[in-house]
Amino acid sequence: MQADLTMGNYASTLTFPSQEAALIAELQAGSEEAFAGLIARYYQPIYSLLARAVQDRADAADLTQEVFVKVFRGVGSFHGESSLRTWIYRIALREASNQRRWWARHRQPEIPIEQEMVESESGQPVLLKEMLVDPAESPFEAAEREENRARVEAALKQVPEPYRTTLILRDIEGFIYEDVAEMQGVNLGTVKSRLARGRAALKASLTAPASYAGSPASAGLEMPLGEEAR
Repeated sequence: MQADLTMGNYASTLTFPSQEAALIAELQAGSEEAFAGLIARYYQPIYSLLARAVQDRADAADLTQEVFVKVFRGVGSFHGESSLRTWIYRIALREASNQRRWWARHRQPEIPIEQEMVESESGQPVLLKEMLVDPAESPFEAAEREENRARVEAALKQVPEPYRTTLILRDIEGFIYEDVAEMQGVNLGTVKSRLARGRAALKASLTAPASYAGSPASAGLEMPLGEEAR
């Protein structure tokens, strides 16, 4: 996580205000080259954020594309109230939140992967897992093979919202407190409260005995958001 944090902080220093203003001007002028450069720079960070936020890589890939569509359509009305990076991340977080709400409303019963299905051509039963196509491994999935990263990612999924998103933005993406507050629409006290609870939940999940690894790390965290620090 420390390496991710360092890279997040480094990325935030890459664009000086004058350079960012020039980039925004090019984007607003409809420069395809500028927009291609923007995607090349931000696609992977936004995808990684969404993969953690919605916990489904297929959805994350679709959402990432939707984010850049909205960036392209909305950049004309961007007036620099925040940094370009903060604005893009705010759009991504809104898309993730909308996706979670949609999924909560339309969630269907899960089908066990060991369930038998009927193969249409032969009429013979076959296991569902045998019908699934194994997709090509993505760079993100390749990185997940590393044991430590996999443990952290698994533990991160146990952290309840909104603490998880706050933790991702501050400790992984490296945003300063003020930017995190702006993106989430809360004050600094709430950000610090959420961050403390998120870190505690992540630590509890990482240090829990293996036999309890699947148990939620949210014990003691399920309080109304209105009771967070103001």
